[in-house]
Amino acid sequence: MLFEFQEWHEKKSDIENRLYRRYFHEREIWWCSIGANVGYEQNGKGKNFARPVVVLRKFSNEVFWGIPLTTKIKTGKYYVPIDIGDGRLRTATTSQLKLIDGKRIYEKLGDISKKQHQILIEAVIALCKPNSNRG
Repeated sequence: MLFEFQEWHEKKSDIENRLYRRYFHEREIWWCSIGANVGYEQNGKGKNFARPVVVLRKFSNEVFWGIPLTTKIKTGKYYVPIDIGDGRLRTATTSQLKLIDGKRIYEKLGDISKKQHQILIEAVIALCKPNSNRG
């Protein structure tokens, strides 16, 4: 694991030194270098430490809220099925919502529908509401 962290920090330095950001919009799905993370935080894979993310909310031309996707089909209150029209079902992990700098994205995969986007927004809002079932 230590080697992965060292590789990620080198990659992260390259990302920070990029002179450009991609243009992104809400509802788009991008490959994103999210890194080698700690504990149960979702990690990126491969040489770019990447995974697809949905742009949930754009705040500026520099940053957005992104939700990582996985091809593992999961169910429950923290997971939303996503279809990008390529025949491969994915799951958005809403509990892994993250503020992401546009320097981290590098290849657009597609878009989600307005309906799927609204479902994701509602799932994130539901995460923020008090729940009487929690400790």
